Amino acid sequence: MQEILDAILAEKFDAVGGLAVPDHYRAMTVHEDETGMFDGIETRDKDPRKSLHLDTVPTPELGPGEALVAVMASAINYNTVWTSIFEPLSTFGFLKRYGRESELAKRHDLPYHIVGSDLAGVVVRTGPGVNAWKPGDQVVAHCLSVELESPDGHADTMMDPQQRIWGFETNFGGLAEMALVKSNQLMPKPGHLTWEEAASPGLVNSTAYRQLVSRNGADMKQGDTVLIWGASGGLGSYATQFALNGGATPVCVVSSPEKAEICRAMGAEHVIDRNAEGYRFWKDPQTQDPKEWKRFGAKVRELTGGDDPDIVFEHPGRETFGASVYVARKGGTIVTCASTSGYMHEYDNRYLWMNLKRIVGSHFANYREAWEANKLIDKGLVHPTLSKVYPLADTGQAAYDVHQNAHQGKVGVLALSPEEGLGVTNPEKRAKHLEAINRFRGV
Repeated sequence: MQEILDAILAEKFDAVGGLAVPDHYRAMTVHEDETGMFDGIETRDKDPRKSLHLDTVPTPELGPGEALVAVMASAINYNTVWTSIFEPLSTFGFLKRYGRESELAKRHDLPYHIVGSDLAGVVVRTGPGVNAWKPGDQVVAHCLSVELESPDGHADTMMDPQQRIWGFETNFGGLAEMALVKSNQLMPKPGHLTWEEAASPGLVNSTAYRQLVSRNGADMKQGDTVLIWGASGGLGSYATQFALNGGATPVCVVSSPEKAEICRAMGAEHVIDRNAEGYRFWKDPQTQDPKEWKRFGAKVRELTGGDDPDIVFEHPGRETFGASVYVARKGGTIVTCASTSGYMHEYDNRYLWMNLKRIVGSHFANYREAWEANKLIDKGLVHPTLSKVYPLADTGQAAYDVHQNAHQGKVGVLALSPEEGLGVTNPEKRAKHLEAINRFRGV
């Protein structure tokens, strides 16, 4: 592994393919025999620092259509939090089901799960049938894993019955020194970004693109008013940038003055600090308060000059969903994913059906959508929202930060990269966008 790292640091990328692939590497894992360790503990009190382990693992066999990537940096997503606290269920069920699909898929059914759904790194080897990528290519990876043996996925690969999220529903994820991906997960690394910056947009940038911009999601257009929950967070920070770039008007909902300032720095004019305003959408765990929906809607109209949201960008879920359905304009769209505050949504259907609103479910992105989202990063039209970076050994702390919402934007993790700031191959482009690239750093 050291020889591979030395070649990458010396920018001798063409030499990588001639170096030996190590038979083992370091990776962050959860263990199958620990899936009950948090039984009886409230979700918020479950601690990823106790369940995520830095292990030495064997390098997996490389199959057709696949690539082994030396991971320079990765990032934390909420699916890694879910994996680490074994909610809503253990991911080992996913690995077992995948393992029954084929002889090659059996590799994924292991008593440990290598987690992580983002990476930036360098291709080390490619399997049979891979022609678009070669050893030495500097890449990022999106997290859609598909088989495409069914006709259902050929109009939109997210509809493939064998669609999975790499590093969550498959093994050999990106929070490691090496990762195994399908070659159609790879995309060019933007040359003006460091390894950790390039790794951080992957999952959330692509998810926000499909959810908000794509015709498979809300199909945002110029002039739309877009209500964005958690607008300074991992998903919301990209949705805010897409709205601003696409001629829409974002209404950014945040939970602190610091987060409000971040949204204004991105260019948003309309920001609601929900804690400062004291919104309480639930009277108790079983009862919502429609008066608070109305008070919240009035605030949105106050900011927008009377406009209700054409689109509500939903991902908190249970806590906010009733309010989201209420405040969307007549004929508007509530587009939803994730449900980080709970999956069992409740809303008053009168406000949906009588006002001709739509609820659209959205999940990650297909290859084309992920590619387009990455292209916007490469062009400097959308920027990473990386706030803090941890070494691989401290991945548990990084996941804990995200679990406790003690972060802004994205939290990065260095894998093979020995320090921050490496990997830039286009310093001229970087200089043009440096202020925006660093907007979230240290916040």
